[in-house]
Amino acid sequence: MFDKTKIFEKEQHKYSNEAKKYLGNSQKTEGLLNKAIKLANEKKASLGEGWGKLQLFLELVKAYSKGEYKNVSPSTVLTIIGTLLYFVSPLDLVPDFIVGLGILDDAALIGFTVKKVSAELEAFSKWKQAKIFAEQNPLD
Repeated sequence: MFDKTKIFEKEQHKYSNEAKKYLGNSQKTEGLLNKAIKLANEKKASLGEGWGKLQLFLELVKAYSKGEYKNVSPSTVLTIIGTLLYFVSPLDLVPDFIVGLGILDDAALIGFTVKKVSAELEAFSKWKQAKIFAEQNPLD
């Protein structure tokens, strides 16, 4: 029997050094976000509920890299960037070119990451909703 947690931790660790190159480099981060957005839109149906969580990852990293949201630990941002790097990589545990199976590991890692950073993800989600509410003009 295999331990999914150990497998996912190992995969995230593979991408952690690469993820560090994105922290503080908004241009590089923007390129990753654009790739991830494009792929996410292409794989939306296959990702199921992971699609919405992936959108939240993208929004958090974007807000963090622009300096708009700072109430998150750098380790959480690195974990999410590592997950995004895994997601856009065509060669991961189950290569994306294997039709029908290639996206399953991506969705599983997204779910694993959500559980791992759930508290900070929830705080970001609340911040985002408050920001949207504050930007609405009550006189409209």
